[in-house]
Parts: sequence; structure tokens; C-alpha cells
Amino acid sequence: MGGLIMKKLILSAALLLPSAAFAQPSSHVAWTADQLNFVKAGNPQKGEELAKTCSACHGEKGISASAAFPSLAGQLPTYLYKQLQDYADGSRDNAMMSGLAKTLSKQDAADLAVWFGSQAPAFQSRTVMVYEKAEKLVKSGSSERVLPPCEVCHGGDGKGQAVDIPALSGQNADYISATLKAFKDGTRRNDIYSRMRIIAQTLTDEEISELGYYYQNIKK
Repeated sequence: MGGLIMKKLILSAALLLPSAAFAQPSSHVAWTADQLNFVKAGNPQKGEELAKTCSACHGEKGISASAAFPSLAGQLPTYLYKQLQDYADGSRDNAMMSGLAKTLSKQDAADLAVWFGSQAPAFQSRTVMVYEKAEKLVKSGSSERVLPPCEVCHGGDGKGQAVDIPALSGQNADYISATLKAFKDGTRRNDIYSRMRIIAQTLTDEEISELGYYYQNIKK
């Protein structure tokens, strides 16, 4: 019982803190003004050239045809930059991406992030499905589990916000579900202050599946 109360208190505190303050312990990227300006100044032309090596997995314009790989088009550049840095320093683990990220300079990462962010975002074909549980979580959260609405962080339209909260709208449903499961079982752990791990641990498999389709069917 004490552990549950403590977890709820940690979640509440973490979600109330400003996103930009989350520099540790799950990432080595500190969002200073200089760092934000560095990413913002990325060169999309150079990013487009670099992105040619990414097209086999993430699509020619950043829209993946496979649920195994996320679509990157229209994603927040700061989020993409952080993920590349996390792969490079081991904060996020993936055999393929970790090796590739280590070959990129920080300038390369900024250029790629800005180019992908400038592309028209993904949109999957709509799926006939009832999203009752997902819609409640997105719009109202869960008072019993001390969960705020998903839209508090990811926005009502799923576009993401701040610097480390990704856009989810149009992303492949299976990829979103797989990501939530990875947070839930701890195999992904580069969420600042364990925000997503704590949230995901409270979700049922049915809720995770519904959330994937809910966000897939939002068009930016």
C-alpha cells in the first residue's frame, strides 16, 4: 500500500513539473536556451541528404510503411534530436539505432531532426473501432489511478508540445502500443523522471491497444 501511494505521489509531482526541467536522470540532454537554439538552427537541406540513409526504415519522406519503425514526419525536432542523443549515449537502447546514432555528429542530428520535422505528418487510414476506454484516458484521465488526461501533455490533437513530448497523431497504432508496452515493462527507460513508465504500468493491454488506434486515427 505504501509503495502504491509513493508511486502516485511521484507521478503527480513529475507531471506537474515543467517539461524543460527534466534534464536528468533518464537523459543527458539538458534543454538550455543554447541547446534549443542549436536544434532550431538545424539545416534542413543537409538533413534531407542525411535522411536518404533512413528511408529504408522510416520512409522516403519520413512516413514508415512498417509498424516496426515509427513515422518521423512532422515530429517535434527537439524530440527527435533528444532520441538520437539518447540512442548515441545509451539512454535508449536499440541495436540498429544505437549504432547509427553514434556515427552522427550533434549537427547531423539537429539537421535530421529539423528536416523530418518539416515534412507533412503521417496519417494512417481510419480503422473502425470503439475507443471508449482510450477516449476517457485522453480526455479525462483516471482519478482512481491519479492519471491526468493524456491531452495535458500530448495535446488534444496529439501534436505533442514543449521539447520532449512527442506528437502521436497519425503514428502507426501497433508502434504506439509497442512503445507503451516497452515503457510498461521497463525495456524503454529514457522518459524523464519515469513519467511514461509510471503511467504505462497502470494501463491494461486493452487500454494500450485502444490508445494506439485512437492516436493513429487523428489527422493533424
